[in-house]
Amino acid sequence: MLFGAFIGAAPSAHAEADDPVVSVPPAGEHGFPFLAAAEDLGSFGYTENEYFISGTAHSYAKAGLWGPDGRWNVRESGSAAYKTRLLVRRPTDPAKFNGTVVVEWLNVSGQLDLSPDYWFERDELLREGYAWVGVSAQAVGVNGGLGEIHGLKGWDPARYGTLVHPGDAYSYDIFSQAGRALRAPDGPDPLGGLKVRTLLADGESQSAGFMTTYADAVQPVAKVYDGLMIHSNSAVGAPISGELADTLTMPNPSRIRTDLPVPTFVVLTETDVPLASAARQPDTGSVVHWELAGTSHGDQWAYDLGGPTLKKSAGSAAPQADCTAGTAPFNDGPGHYSMNAALRHLASWARGGARPPSGAPLSTALRDPRTGLATGGVRLPDITVPTRTLTGLRHLGLGDGVFCGLYGARDPWNGDADGWDRHDSGDPSNPSFPPVAEPVLSRLYPTHAGYVAKVQAAAQQSVDGGYLLPEDAAAIVKTAQDSGIGG
Repeated sequence: MLFGAFIGAAPSAHAEADDPVVSVPPAGEHGFPFLAAAEDLGSFGYTENEYFISGTAHSYAKAGLWGPDGRWNVRESGSAAYKTRLLVRRPTDPAKFNGTVVVEWLNVSGQLDLSPDYWFERDELLREGYAWVGVSAQAVGVNGGLGEIHGLKGWDPARYGTLVHPGDAYSYDIFSQAGRALRAPDGPDPLGGLKVRTLLADGESQSAGFMTTYADAVQPVAKVYDGLMIHSNSAVGAPISGELADTLTMPNPSRIRTDLPVPTFVVLTETDVPLASAARQPDTGSVVHWELAGTSHGDQWAYDLGGPTLKKSAGSAAPQADCTAGTAPFNDGPGHYSMNAALRHLASWARGGARPPSGAPLSTALRDPRTGLATGGVRLPDITVPTRTLTGLRHLGLGDGVFCGLYGARDPWNGDADGWDRHDSGDPSNPSFPPVAEPVLSRLYPTHAGYVAKVQAAAQQSVDGGYLLPEDAAAIVKTAQDSGIGG
């Protein structure tokens, strides 16, 4: 199925009447937006700006019965005034813009705005000239959460004090209106005159649950986005009411409807598969799934990028993943490489290009007895030419933070004189993650040249299969060449 004909589909007349007004926020107390990048975006040829959007948002309610197939109808159930923000990163030089805008539903699982998929996809976004927009779609990000986490309004009242969020029932339409503001702004242009060719919606974790419901119930009537990325969702979509308790009334499982005229890409990490496997469905011309071996819901890559950004904004009030009591360091697997490839596939697919390749199902229960790695799934060189055990879950120790289990674990292989050692990342209480014998690297890869050759071959195989980008394959091979592995 080709989707290029649907790009830029005009919203309904009712939607046009609700297009938001765009404005520029005041400097405020901090002089920069919450979640401002800690790295120098200028060195990548990018600029970062923030805008407010305001207007009237609508809530939705179920119309008719909702079943597991995701073919959900809605009716409008209410309206309320709102004002929220867009955080925009775009190429400074319009000639470097590739025409695609990734609109991320900012994640609020930590009770404040986070941008996990920007961090996972950051290399692809910046090197290929995408624009990225983070939307404060949910109420807690604006109004504040628990304890010392005060939301945008509490973090900088001088900058954000005029924001208004009427509740998560309105978050779906707010997200639609954000997309319309990027296509045809009423006021200052958040994209600085860049011409949008492809508009992609993106959400990870809790946001992916909202994206599931958005895809099934809202995209068919709003018709704003040209493609949807759903990263690390569970088997159940978020409630259309926005009320957490109503999750129990959602279809279980909540699959992705297959009659959308725009493509949907679902990507699951090893952490997510046990929670999402009930919603597995065959790939179709409009829905593709990847399940990533050796990856985790959050990982070292995202932590290293997001940590400085969050510290810059939230400081001591930032929710910290203090996992020092755990038995292993964070998973440092290939999740970001897979997200780079998935993003490029989705952008091309939404413009009428080929459908991405399907991914094999992943088994987290059936693990290789020697490496401890999960079987099946999308397998990049870190998994096919392994040097450590990578898992999607970690054994939580006393005092570990609430999110620590989501960062997975890695267990480097050291080995003893007999040629085998024991994995220390196993969880004795969980039969799916028992301690197992592990290889000794010097015996697994007797020479450095031989190790590098295996990595090169595995990287090329992943590129040929469509699961790895050539640029990332080169980086993986370079890391292998610079390592001391082999011999």
